[in-house]
Amino acid sequence: MGNLTQKIIGYDLWHLELPVTSRRDHGIGSVEGVCEVVVLRLKSEDGSEGFGEASPWSVFTGTPEATYAALDRYLRPLVVGARVGDRSAIMARAAYAVAHCTEAKAALETALLDLAGRISEVPVWSLLGGRCREAIPLSCSIANPDFAQDIDLLARLQADGVRIVKLKTGFKDHAFDIMRLEYLAQNHPEISVRVDYNQGLSVEEAPAQVRDVAQFAPDFIEQPVRAHQFSMMSRLRRMIDVPLLADESVFGPEDMERAAREGICDGVSVKIMKSGGLARGQTVARIAAAHGLTAYGGDMFEAGLAHLAGTHMIAATPEITLGCEFYQASYFLKEDILENPFQVSDGQVVVPDGPGLGNRPDVNKLEHYAVAKAVAA
Repeated sequence: MGNLTQKIIGYDLWHLELPVTSRRDHGIGSVEGVCEVVVLRLKSEDGSEGFGEASPWSVFTGTPEATYAALDRYLRPLVVGARVGDRSAIMARAAYAVAHCTEAKAALETALLDLAGRISEVPVWSLLGGRCREAIPLSCSIANPDFAQDIDLLARLQADGVRIVKLKTGFKDHAFDIMRLEYLAQNHPEISVRVDYNQGLSVEEAPAQVRDVAQFAPDFIEQPVRAHQFSMMSRLRRMIDVPLLADESVFGPEDMERAAREGICDGVSVKIMKSGGLARGQTVARIAAAHGLTAYGGDMFEAGLAHLAGTHMIAATPEITLGCEFYQASYFLKEDILENPFQVSDGQVVVPDGPGLGNRPDVNKLEHYAVAKAVAA
């Protein structure tokens, strides 16, 4: 076992623009051309390294510029010179060093866990309570405004053994949503379908449109209205038999307590970028389960490094039972940043066994895609 009392002496950042294969539309915005992430590398006195990824989106969690500044200016002083094993203390200070910036905090905790795992020669999931599953069912989002391209994607998913898709709705019109649901029902009855509005409906249109979609009996319908509209979420939940899930309404444990108390959902999307880290993500799932609610592993527009962090969290969290959405590295990015491909087999994400995250970024790729960096000499 390595020495976790040694100090962290290196702290490097890259802001990346990663080319993507297609446009993706959601109820609150779209991504086209590139997605932006920030990668953090920590280094300890013995030369060990740990990596973390922040995956912000301006309309959802925040901007990459804010994330980069939070990590570079406000969180760096808490980390350099601290002991590797002081993760809980570092994260407690980080919570109040800068408001919000949950993606930056997720990247920091990921890097601390990766570093500690590599020094100790154990996987991150072992540091989070131990593994309860070896593979996680993968869901891929259908979100292209050009549905013909998504039909091609569906063929690829079918060949790869992926049996869950999430239809992004509310970004075009109701007829477009119904047409795609009908296509999936008629042509892919083997696929489980989920529906996600990403806040795309107004309170006026939500009741009728959500009722229409519920007739297709999807696994669940997610976040039809704006995050703050708890009363409407609660009303919609009472109107339909299909489970209603919360995403943007629930960032961290504090939101989950309120959501459960006010009865706005039957389950929750747990994302480390929303919650501010893996440990807080686990807490969200456990609060949900304590109230009889389900949870699944959501994500942002991520590269494989963030996928790995989410994979380890879900592997160590039995309360997250509805699979994960870690598809971007395999089906959205033109090139991922990991040294070895993010592992998906027969429609399931494989939980790594190696030390730390079990994989690491290719630094040459970080340099290639960087639009800003702060790397120590």
